[in-house]
Amino acid sequence: MQPQFYNIVNDEQRGSEQTHRVTDPRTEDELWPCPIATTQDFEDAVTAAQKAFVGWSKTTVPERQALLVKLAENLQEHQNELIDILAKESGKSKLMASIDIQASVAQCLYYSKTALQDEVQYEDATTKVVATHIPLGVVGAICPWNFPLILSNIKVVSSLVTGNCIIVKPSPFTPYAVMKWIELARGILPPGVLQVLNGGADLGALMTIHPGIAKISFTGTIATGRRVMASCAKTLKKVTLELAGNDACIVCADADLDKTIPSVASGGFFNAGQVCVASKRIYVHESIYDEFLSRLVKEVEGSFSITDDATKPSLFGPLSNNVQFETVKSIFEDCKTQGFNIVTGGIDKTDGLPGKGFWLPPTIVANPPEDCYLVKEEQFGPILPVLSWSDEDDVIARSNLANAGLGASVYSRDLAQAERIARRLEAGGVWINQAERPNFGAFFGGIKDSGFGGEMGKQGLLSYSDTKCLHFAK
Repeated sequence: MQPQFYNIVNDEQRGSEQTHRVTDPRTEDELWPCPIATTQDFEDAVTAAQKAFVGWSKTTVPERQALLVKLAENLQEHQNELIDILAKESGKSKLMASIDIQASVAQCLYYSKTALQDEVQYEDATTKVVATHIPLGVVGAICPWNFPLILSNIKVVSSLVTGNCIIVKPSPFTPYAVMKWIELARGILPPGVLQVLNGGADLGALMTIHPGIAKISFTGTIATGRRVMASCAKTLKKVTLELAGNDACIVCADADLDKTIPSVASGGFFNAGQVCVASKRIYVHESIYDEFLSRLVKEVEGSFSITDDATKPSLFGPLSNNVQFETVKSIFEDCKTQGFNIVTGGIDKTDGLPGKGFWLPPTIVANPPEDCYLVKEEQFGPILPVLSWSDEDDVIARSNLANAGLGASVYSRDLAQAERIARRLEAGGVWINQAERPNFGAFFGGIKDSGFGGEMGKQGLLSYSDTKCLHFAK
């Protein structure tokens, strides 16, 4: 039976006269009708959230955390249904879709045991100052398409445990799983606390200017993030932006290649490179460059082959939508036109590609110019430049682009050297001898053009709260 999807407003299922359909990235088949929220749906959702906030903000942290456990249990109960939906809309294999679900479960359980607490900030003989953290109100979550549930759920659980209500806007490229998940969660939370609306940029724009929304958490491109921030300023909203990361990976001369090669391959080609902190530029010390490149090609060709059957375990898939496919395809074509040294893959490699779908082969480009598009901009797809370096100061300077402030990685047997380099890299997170993977227990945020503020971990909850200081006289 064909699944049905609804906007959820005040725990009510709402259809719409206007619908759209997502294209299956593996087959290019049209998927199910998805209702587009109206302006009235949005206004009703804000009103419901504001009404719910009155009571929800007064609940205790343990009460909220108990409900996060129920949300986790609900996700687990419906995981097979959600995996099937998510795999279809995103092009992921069933294995990759299950990672999305299980990570969301883990996020719920982490915050069921982690929350902000009152703390004594200052005390002397005459006064005592206690900091307490109070909810903001209604949060608007504008979410991306590459990991639909993980990157929506982190905004949801962060909002809920801090006492906020939240309205989720999934990406119109991947709305189904998020909408179904919130529909299935009805009855766990009071009506109006957790709602979902499907729509495009016009809905996102309404969220950023509405005076009834206290905070926007946005994940997406730098260009859109700038517009979001400018729009939020009109009503002095709190805002968190997680933006593009043209992440650098530095491989030192003494790196353990048996461990480094598989890790770098995973860092670059996991989910076809459609990861915010994927390794986007690989800098390899010149003394090991040739061996590294040869072994990386073999690793990628062996571990990231195209598997068009979504039921077979695979960490590689198609581009998630036609817009991204055309964007990344243009980078492939530019590399060919420029005559770059493509050592595996490339736009002309069609053997093994399915007849339909947004597929591009895993591709490695050896030593392209530093000023080319592939190196300067975030590709967000399965094409990886591998460059050489000899001087530490030089490679750090090359790594520290304005759009490279989200993550980075360093590989070296000498941990002192790795840490020295890591501390000089201008990124919100640096992974040492491992591929870049956000940990929901660690604060995650970009610097420079890669973001504003952050979330995840206990510290991330501060962006979902105001801090109030109570000054007690002694």
